[in-house]
Amino acid sequence: MPKAPQPQWQPISMLPTIATHIDGMLEAAQEQYQTLLPAKAKPHVLDDYTVNRVKKVFVEQQKDLWLFDEQLTRWSKNQLSAHQRKEVDRLAGQMKKLREQITVILELADDLGKGTIEKVMSKSDAELGLEFLQGHIKDNRS
Repeated sequence: MPKAPQPQWQPISMLPTIATHIDGMLEAAQEQYQTLLPAKAKPHVLDDYTVNRVKKVFVEQQKDLWLFDEQLTRWSKNQLSAHQRKEVDRLAGQMKKLREQITVILELADDLGKGTIEKVMSKSDAELGLEFLQGHIKDNRS
């Protein structure tokens, strides 16, 4: 069985590149959350494929975050300039925010997955009527 490739740890000169990457991942995750949030009130506008794709992308990203954490840890153990130290510390904070944001996205995606259009269409009229009367489905007409 082939071994998993070993990470190539980067020199501190790559700090700006890694910073751009971490900041970009956090920004993209925040944008994705803001895009999904309106669907919370009407998850039936989403399909299973879309929800599952969001889950897949963010689970994969979550699995790879340790690489960035380890790179920052390795850098933090070295002699750094005050500016470098400040940036490594800032990026560690960004990584914490990114982990939290991904967790929130995955929780939202799980919730949205319970009410996709496929889930709604698979229910009988009686089931839908009962859910509406119980307040599980809202009438979103304005």
